[in-house]
Amino acid sequence: MITGDARDAEDFTPEEVERGRALRRGQWPPVLAGRFASLLLLLALGLTPAGAALVGLFGDAWAARIVGGGLALVLLRQLVALPFAARVRIVRTRFGLVTQGWGGWAVDVLRGLLVSVPLALGALFAVYALAGTTSRWWAWTALGAAVVTVLLSWLAPVVLEPLFNRFTPMEPGALRDALLGLAARDGIAVRDVLVADASRRTTALNAYVSGFGRTRRIVAYDTLLTTAEPAEVAQVVAHELGHVKHRDVARGTAFGALGAAAGVCLLAAVLTWRPLLDAAGVDHFSDPRSMTLLAAVAAVGSTVTGPFACALSRRTERRADAHALRLTGEPAAFIAMQRRLAVANIADPRPPRPLHVLFGTHPTTAERIAAARSWARSTGASERSSGATG
Repeated sequence: MITGDARDAEDFTPEEVERGRALRRGQWPPVLAGRFASLLLLLALGLTPAGAALVGLFGDAWAARIVGGGLALVLLRQLVALPFAARVRIVRTRFGLVTQGWGGWAVDVLRGLLVSVPLALGALFAVYALAGTTSRWWAWTALGAAVVTVLLSWLAPVVLEPLFNRFTPMEPGALRDALLGLAARDGIAVRDVLVADASRRTTALNAYVSGFGRTRRIVAYDTLLTTAEPAEVAQVVAHELGHVKHRDVARGTAFGALGAAAGVCLLAAVLTWRPLLDAAGVDHFSDPRSMTLLAAVAAVGSTVTGPFACALSRRTERRADAHALRLTGEPAAFIAMQRRLAVANIADPRPPRPLHVLFGTHPTTAERIAAARSWARSTGASERSSGATG
């Protein structure tokens, strides 16, 4: 029986495999610890009178409590998460994955707050305004959550993405023509091919297709273009075109909207449970002092549903991989790209199963390479076995 390590040895050197495992062992403990600390903070505030007291510090006025309490909640979560995020960054810097200085990282954190704070405050104002005026607040809130999910999906490529990266049109040439030709052969209208200045932050490789209709564009990291062969870049883009072809963004948006609406309904049912309100030190949910309880219950729900979302994501990614193989008919280039991505991103080709099931959004590198080889055998396509990289 051939072990996983033996199969990985066909594609990676022992040093590359160990490097991926070392990064995984270094960064996952603070990642998990940060998530646990954030959840613990919300539970401590939401399931005790401490949260209500915190919001009450901002006076008796309804609006002041929402603004002050909401801002305090967002900032406290950020402060709790920062040490763990910094530790992850230190680990990734030691492995050569981070190129951005601490000042740039701090600016990115502030940019993130500039996005998250207005969204959080807007949501709190809407929820508590409805909760204070109608007994069917949950129905209107569910509808609003679904609409906001759809709007953010549409606006993110043109409003949010430029806040964190600069995009420039790819220079005319063979690669640009090849990528546009690939999209045309797939029957997908693409407006342009852009290059993201990812090298300001990282050495990791990536590409994606974003936007809808007239805003749809292929985006490639500059790190990918300076590292990978053109045929390998085409494989990444073909995979991303697979998401477009199967309407994964639209499906994901619809699924997210339905999930958000269902989540609100479930939250409403839980948040009217008297023992929880008593634990939080509030008489009724419409009191803005209950916002920490709302955040705690939402965080628990997100934690519980996370593995299911990851499983759905892995299924979607496997389908996009299959699409890339069918579109290009080049399993050798697909395998070479998976090798390059794993080595450049310092990925563990075969991470521990529990970790992957709970948090993995993509198939493992070993699974993706095995699927490509299986496809090659079933179709008779050429697949070179060039041995370990390096």
